[in-house]
Amino acid sequence: MSTTVDKRYRKLGFDKSETERLVEVMNALLANYHMHYQKLRNFHWNVKGADFFDLHEQFEERYDIAKESIDEIAERIRVFGHTPLSNLSDYMENSNIKESPTDLPAEEMVQEILNDYQILLSYLTDAMNAAIDIGDVGTEDMLNTFIQDMEKHHWMLSSFLGK
Repeated sequence: MSTTVDKRYRKLGFDKSETERLVEVMNALLANYHMHYQKLRNFHWNVKGADFFDLHEQFEERYDIAKESIDEIAERIRVFGHTPLSNLSDYMENSNIKESPTDLPAEEMVQEILNDYQILLSYLTDAMNAAIDIGDVGTEDMLNTFIQDMEKHHWMLSSFLGK
């Protein structure tokens, strides 16, 4: 006999055990976002070449958005009574996004960001599915906004590379 989860709207009356899987995925998402954020700052500071002005500005815009997303994810984890990852060592250990060299050509920097987006979108989708499974429409809505924004910028950066 299988058990189904009531997926109707529920108030924030989740107990810690109900949100463990969601928080686990959200912490992994948080770690990956932190590594992505730092990579964007690296690229913002170190981009060179004919596309410097455009990419310098784009990387700054994207790290500002990543910073806001990080804060929202961490605070959402706290809403559920859990503790978000908060140490650099935890981010590096729990992230599939890795550091990049500072001297990459501009086009390789853009490709690195596109690769990060693929990883982040995978975690965003996993987190959204975990939220849906417990009827958490607040987290689902937050993640949907992140996904829409990232998909749009994935398209824009892909177009920049002529893909």
